[in-house]
Amino acid sequence: MNILVTGGNGQLGNCLRNAAKGSEDNYIFTDVAGDNVVRLDITDADAVSRMVKENDVKVIVNCAAYTNVDKAEDDGELAELLNATAVRNLAEAIKANDGTLIHISTDYVFGKEPYNVPCREDQKGTPTGVYGMTKLHGEQAIAESGCRALIFRTAWLYSEYGRNFVKTMLNLTATKPELRVVFDQVGTPTYAQDLADAIFHIINKRKMSGNEGTYHYSNEGVCSWYDFTKMIAEYSGNTECNIQPCHSDEFPSKVIRPSYSVLDKTKVKEIFSLRVPYWTDSLKRCIVNLKSE
Repeated sequence: MNILVTGGNGQLGNCLRNAAKGSEDNYIFTDVAGDNVVRLDITDADAVSRMVKENDVKVIVNCAAYTNVDKAEDDGELAELLNATAVRNLAEAIKANDGTLIHISTDYVFGKEPYNVPCREDQKGTPTGVYGMTKLHGEQAIAESGCRALIFRTAWLYSEYGRNFVKTMLNLTATKPELRVVFDQVGTPTYAQDLADAIFHIINKRKMSGNEGTYHYSNEGVCSWYDFTKMIAEYSGNTECNIQPCHSDEFPSKVIRPSYSVLDKTKVKEIFSLRVPYWTDSLKRCIVNLKSE
């Protein structure tokens, strides 16, 4: 089976490359550096359609997105293009080829309404900013297309690849005598390799058909950004840095971030028989890998 992965050089794309090594399926990763790099402009509907038809793609895993939450407030047109219009292109192309779209969405589709229990898949989306709104529009575009699709909302993604919170805090806790980190935003970190492994498992076991719908996936457990940073420092040995909790309003932002965006993972675990790792266990694995590089 031919599987197209967009955003192959991003965090999740790189982790899917790891997961798919040795697979009997043919994975086609876009935007990965090398002699046979595959270029695909997902905002070009005709280019997407040709790619899918010419390669007889039966599954698209869409890891591409506009993810700069703050910049999106001033760059809404591009965010909408990448997070919604491009998603519609992928959905329509895979529907025409009788395939399935696996799309990655975000906890930022929630946040405006106050709540303190884990978000379920059927909870109404109430984004607080442009990024979350455009990602919600992408989900809506998939529904409107009528294609077979699995949407995975995730949160606080990190990995050994690219720029992310873990790598930033590894550097800051090693070089700064003191840090202030917000404690009034609560969620769950997600190791991108865990999410990639889950997606690969679902594809490899051919569990897409009959299980279409929206799912939540993050690691298990709950923490604040302050707690997250404390564990990053502890596991990396950067214990000399004095890490102090602070309120979100001490760091003014154009975007009101969700104060509580814990995702309920009951559905994804039951439907696909997944064991989801606890967030500190996965964080340790990632830091070990980073320190060995």
